[in-house]
Amino acid sequence: MTIPLEHYLVLGALLFAISVVGIFMNRKNLIVLLMAIELMLLAVNMNFVAFAHALGDLGGQVFVFFILTVAAAESAIGLAILVALFRNLSSIHVDDLGRLKG
Repeated sequence: MTIPLEHYLVLGALLFAISVVGIFMNRKNLIVLLMAIELMLLAVNMNFVAFAHALGDLGGQVFVFFILTVAAAESAIGLAILVALFRNLSSIHVDDLGRLKG
């Protein structure tokens, strides 16, 4: 029993839509914004893997590794900014990022 390609694409679209809603609904908490961006990248990765499997090509799966590398770097930089924000301002609100100077 195999799962058709359309199911993967619908699930990827739902995850992408949830992440877009998460970004627009919560613009104050930096942790939630980072999680929504990661969910968006994972939804795109799932579509790449589904198409690569359906077409029998490994190019999509190789591209997923590059996206995961960029996502890991983005998470590390985002968490470093979060730690700097919390140490200096005792807050993790996105609106306070403008007060970090130096």
